[in-house]
Amino acid sequence: MTTLVLLALAGFGAQLVDGALGMGYGVTSTTLLLLAGLSPAAASASVHLAKIGTALASGYAHWRFDNIDPKLVLRLGVPGAAGALAGALLLSWLSTEASAPLMAALLIGIGIFILVRYSVRPPRESVARISPHGRRFLVPVGLVGGFVDATGGGGWGPVATSTLLTAGRTAPRTVIGSVSASEFLVTVAASAGFVIGLGHAGIDWLAVAGLLAGGVVAAPLAAWLVTRLPATVLGVAVGGLIVLSNLRIVLGSAGVDGPAAPAAHLGVAVVSVALVAVAARRLRAARTPGVDPVDVHLHV
Repeated sequence: MTTLVLLALAGFGAQLVDGALGMGYGVTSTTLLLLAGLSPAAASASVHLAKIGTALASGYAHWRFDNIDPKLVLRLGVPGAAGALAGALLLSWLSTEASAPLMAALLIGIGIFILVRYSVRPPRESVARISPHGRRFLVPVGLVGGFVDATGGGGWGPVATSTLLTAGRTAPRTVIGSVSASEFLVTVAASAGFVIGLGHAGIDWLAVAGLLAGGVVAAPLAAWLVTRLPATVLGVAVGGLIVLSNLRIVLGSAGVDGPAAPAAHLGVAVVSVALVAVAARRLRAARTPGVDPVDVHLHV
């Protein structure tokens, strides 16, 4: 019973972050299951089965709060499902440990770019509630995001959300809501691939139940939260989360362990929080007559 409660709390926290920032559920939950002793394939399979329910609840909640562009959901989610199915089948038979550090390093680079862009020199905030991107842009993003998500136990949000936010042509709340809704298609495809490749014996049903219960409860709160956070603050928070969620893989592949690893995570967390504060102060300054928002970051 204690294990189930802990898993539910983990699912609640992971979905709260994922629904508000467009990423984090898979990475957080998979890390927990790996620490509990599950194999990479079993951990990813269990997380994806739990995400079927949480993604459905999250998509519905974002739809209720008008955070979704339906065309973006389909144009991103359908190729994402194809990539996830291929990734799940591959992970069921092969190990992708060799490619994990390279992908993590790439995502860290994207995260740093978003951090700098939204905190030091934020782009003009897009208010477009309909994404202008076509299939030529979205199909490759979906394929890569779905494949990474299935093979890594998480990655749909870091790839899809970060790419669309970096493009800067769609309102952040629409990006996050649409990516969260399209994750349902990705998750169903990945789960089908794992069931085909592993069978039912490779799934931890207790983990699925706990993560699902916590995630469903958190979904409406996260969807409401994203409608209240300013775009610049959202951008900085997303960038920091991308770096933090991939730092462990890069440090592990480089042989960095002991006190250095948690110190590095703490350093990134401190910098991220400081940059969120910079973005928030600049936003307040921009709304205050007589205050120059450009100079705000010099006094933090």
